[in-house]
Amino acid sequence: MEALDALLNRVSLARLQEPAPDAAQRELLFRAALRAPDHGYLRPWRFLTVEGAARDKLGELFASALLSKDPEASEQAIAKARAMPLRAPLLVVVIATLQAGHKVPESEQLLSAGCAAHGILLAAHAQGLGAMWRTGEMSYNRQVAAGLGLSEQERIVGFLYLGSVAGERRNPPELQPADFVKAWA
Repeated sequence: MEALDALLNRVSLARLQEPAPDAAQRELLFRAALRAPDHGYLRPWRFLTVEGAARDKLGELFASALLSKDPEASEQAIAKARAMPLRAPLLVVVIATLQAGHKVPESEQLLSAGCAAHGILLAAHAQGLGAMWRTGEMSYNRQVAAGLGLSEQERIVGFLYLGSVAGERRNPPELQPADFVKAWA
């Protein structure tokens, strides 16, 4: 797939199914991530893959985090939290590894990790895979971060859900650059 085609036509897909990306596809996903802009060559990112029974374990971590925050959570809310990781055969947790006190501000390090996540999404699209970047409450929950083994200096950038496209691939909406770009001064 041509690079501009991937950039112009990538779209998030929530309906994902088996099979998950294979080893060769994953290699390309992570190679693309490692090409993210990186001021200072800090490599301020790392990734965790979650698949198979580990998705159930992550669902239990989500349910536990929900109950810690809201002991009165409904059974429906708890079941929803448990089911979140089951929406795709593979999840990639994108983690920003922030270096405090470095000349490169933490905000730039976080943006770099976000660019790494975007690289994975583009590489998934280029390979005909489906992908969705999800954040939400669990991305910012310190209990979830600790359960995944993150240090205090690390942040979850998002959960990338990856798999084969279930159903038709939808087309991205047509946006006009003129609606978002203006000359300054």
